[in-house]
Amino acid sequence: MSADKPKGLGMGLSALLGEAAARPATPGAAKSLPPRGGVSEIEVARIRPNPNQPRVHFDEAAIDELAESIGQRGVLQPILLRPDGDGYQIIAGERRWRAAQRARLHSIPAIVREIDEATTAELALIENIQRQDLNAIEEADGYRQLIERHGHTQEEVGRIVHKSRSHIANLLRLLELPEFVRQSLLRGDISMGHARAVAAAEDPELLTREIVDRGLSVRQTEARARREKVLPGPGSDIARGSARNYKTIDPDLAALERQLGDMLGLKVQVAHHGEGGAVTLSYSSLDQLDMICQRLSGEPI
Repeated sequence: MSADKPKGLGMGLSALLGEAAARPATPGAAKSLPPRGGVSEIEVARIRPNPNQPRVHFDEAAIDELAESIGQRGVLQPILLRPDGDGYQIIAGERRWRAAQRARLHSIPAIVREIDEATTAELALIENIQRQDLNAIEEADGYRQLIERHGHTQEEVGRIVHKSRSHIANLLRLLELPEFVRQSLLRGDISMGHARAVAAAEDPELLTREIVDRGLSVRQTEARARREKVLPGPGSDIARGSARNYKTIDPDLAALERQLGDMLGLKVQVAHHGEGGAVTLSYSSLDQLDMICQRLSGEPI
């Protein structure tokens, strides 16, 4: 990454937007732009999706629900656009744009920012990664692109999206799984817990097919992988960590810790004694603490 990389990256999407607003206009941009930083109504027909949109799958049923809500209440949160020829390209908010089309709206509230193509791609990645409903494979691919295309380290990516480095590393390892396993996870046929378990199997694809055919639970999958007594190759410490956990704590608690850790992107420890116990969430920055507070309060991230 060049030395003039936006310094706001470590603060996440909002900092990127603030710095990007001050950048020069893209050559060939639309001549008449809405006031910088303000919300304006933009014709839906003049808006085009980002061809490098990181999100691969859009839940059609969810878009239909959003379209119904938009038809009744309108678009409550503006989308983010950049000038593109005689129109605009979406940086963030493609779901709202799609839903607005289905709701037969002629215009949609938007904020237009003069942002170059490289920063647009980076913003789109971060905006998608920070969505809670992003599939684990799509999230992992987003991290990979931030590292390979935009020159960030795993630590920097963690600061940008407010997730732990171990969470980033664990998800990146999913991309090393066989294609059938990745596609099964992408389609939702198996869960993140299943994927972590099959990574410890001698034949991850065969075990994944068994999960799909027989409906194995995560616990059953972990037990099946352990019985094979074969750990993944060098550099994969998902299974090594899992093996240690199974030797030291109850398997149910270990599975619960991993599930909560996957959801939050943080290290989670569960200590259960009798009828009660404690859940410990570990954070390494104030941004991660803020994310925890927002999750617990129900505020948008």
